[in-house]
Amino acid sequence: MKDLEPILLPGIEAKRPLIIAGPCSAETEEQVMRTAKELASQGIKIFRAGIWKPRTKPGGFEGVGVEGLTWLKRVKEETEMYISTEVATERHVFEALKHGIDMLWIGARTAANPFAVQEIADALKGVDIPVLIKNPVNPDLELWIGAVERIYNAGIHKLGVIHRGFSTYDKQIYRNQPQWHIPIELRRRMPNLPIYCDPSHMGGKRELIAPLSQQAMDLGYDGLIVETHCEPDCAWSDKNQQITPDVLNYILHMLVIRDTTQTTENLAELRSQIDILDNQLLELLSKRMRISREIGQYKKEHSMPVLQATRYDEILSKRISQAMELGMDGEFMKLVLQAIHEESVRQQIEIINK
Repeated sequence: MKDLEPILLPGIEAKRPLIIAGPCSAETEEQVMRTAKELASQGIKIFRAGIWKPRTKPGGFEGVGVEGLTWLKRVKEETEMYISTEVATERHVFEALKHGIDMLWIGARTAANPFAVQEIADALKGVDIPVLIKNPVNPDLELWIGAVERIYNAGIHKLGVIHRGFSTYDKQIYRNQPQWHIPIELRRRMPNLPIYCDPSHMGGKRELIAPLSQQAMDLGYDGLIVETHCEPDCAWSDKNQQITPDVLNYILHMLVIRDTTQTTENLAELRSQIDILDNQLLELLSKRMRISREIGQYKKEHSMPVLQATRYDEILSKRISQAMELGMDGEFMKLVLQAIHEESVRQQIEIINK
């Protein structure tokens, strides 16, 4: 995909970060216009709003539908902003194009469905429009790349992706776990593909938008897509993750932008990646110890000894072999596993002696 074209629209500077902002959902014409005018006054060039809202469960607000596209058209006419929205079906594509939408994105639920992505790709054949593809709900890099390739094969070369985080059973700080290593690997494999961060969906809380945006910039992301509402507390969907245009303006002015190409020599970005991976290691170790404590409780209830030598030998042998296949030193992995085992035994002994 070396012939990918920059996602640049006339009048927008070719510099990081490209900002796309607007409400999660187009709710009323007044709300759309008020938000758009506030954003335009602060120099934002691309307005976003959800017209069709795929919800996890039925019964919630699922978007105003085609009527909202006329509101976006008015935004374009009165503010000279570019307008963008999410599409999930062939009909969505046709309606969006008919109303002069300048940029489309494919949502996480749709990106996880190759049939749906192909339907959109077929509808886009012969059209010259920028398209962004959110990561699938589940952490599957190949599925994400597959969605990109389907749209690219339809002749769309103004392509980019949106990293919005991944759903997991274990919810912790974030609404959707960032799992930064996945977009990092995507960039390694597709270095010409622009990557945008959606800190709103990733964090799920207003207070996380600023730190997540900075982290994305530190990793060399090309831009941000931020949910911005004139009255977030009154939003009809996802109100906790939306901010006002004034707050967005403050966050953008506080961002530190390091305009350097991400290379193996870029120490700051490499260290940032190590910090991310270390945090993931700590979370995984914490989960492992939690399971060890549950095993300790089971052993206590069934009068079993803590040390199970046969099981430990089996783990040691298998994991060391796996580590060596992955290019790591066997002695190093033995030391790591011994330390983990010792801590597991210590925590189980505490539970048994309570």
